[in-house]
Amino acid sequence: MARLDPKARAGLPDRAFAYVDSTGQRRLPIHDAAHVRNALARFGQVDFEDDAARERARVRLLQAAKRFRIVPVGFIAGQLRSERALEPPGRTLLELPTGFVTILMTDVEASTALVRQLGDRYRDLIDEVWDILRQSVAEAGGHEVEARADEFFAVFAAPRAAVDAAVVAQRAFVTRATTAAVDVRVRIGIHSGYPISTKGNYIGLDVHTASRVCGVGHGGQIVVTDNTREAVRASAPDGIRFRALGPQPLRGLPQAVPLFQVTAKGLPTRFPPLRIRRG
Repeated sequence: MARLDPKARAGLPDRAFAYVDSTGQRRLPIHDAAHVRNALARFGQVDFEDDAARERARVRLLQAAKRFRIVPVGFIAGQLRSERALEPPGRTLLELPTGFVTILMTDVEASTALVRQLGDRYRDLIDEVWDILRQSVAEAGGHEVEARADEFFAVFAAPRAAVDAAVVAQRAFVTRATTAAVDVRVRIGIHSGYPISTKGNYIGLDVHTASRVCGVGHGGQIVVTDNTREAVRASAPDGIRFRALGPQPLRGLPQAVPLFQVTAKGLPTRFPPLRIRRG
């Protein structure tokens, strides 16, 4: 890779860099494929101002990798592993919210059919899905917990932020569908509660509830529990409505859970009945 001389560097716009700090210093150029690969390799060496700045830079870098058709295999997992290896005992590098939090989970509809259709290219599709979700979550102030297979798990200190992130993500998928060769539909489930915190993750009934809520929805749909709906209504959300879907039995849960569909401008509104297994 040819070294970027000062004059050429100065001529690049801010968008040609993955990271621009608060003083205007620009790092990790991503204007061509060679520099994107270099930025992927050097990302862990950059001293970011805070976690939010690091997450914004990571999203921009992954978007650039996608633009140049570079598959950053293992990049995110590798960064997390290296950070945890350097983590002092008893200290969590990324502070996840505790107490009353809102869990957002997603799943790709008809993923098996997409795998059969795309073969190895399915990995590129999932990278694109994760890019959209990561950017939506980061911009709303949420925290990614994990992404595996075709599932995505994020958590928010503010219930309204979780719903905002879900709406932004679904709008992005609607926009993508107008130009993409292969359509992908993502179902989103949201639940608010008091999950048990572990190191870098959560466990407990509230996590299972969020997973079950995600599983009963359809691609393009956002389904939330009554816990989330009540918490979000307290913030008087503009342009957000909740359509009652009734109390629903969710697998493994002792009682039916009242569910609601989030409606907002730019989102599809009509879906088949929830995917509830009865009996």
